[in-house]
Amino acid sequence: MTRLTRIESLKTRHFRVDQQIVNEGGRPRPDERVLMCLKLQKLRLKEEIEKLAT
Repeated sequence: MTRLTRIESLKTRHFRVDQQIVNEGGRPRPDERVLMCLKLQKLRLKEEIEKLAT
């Protein structure tokens, strides 16, 4: 897998996690633990994308 392919894969995962955050946050009583885990996962993906992009 090339670096660009890996970055695109990570961006896709980042987008999907973001959608999960939106869906969970839109529920009447969102689970704060789930939101925290998703946000942490999104941050880690972002950091990995930035690391590979430099």
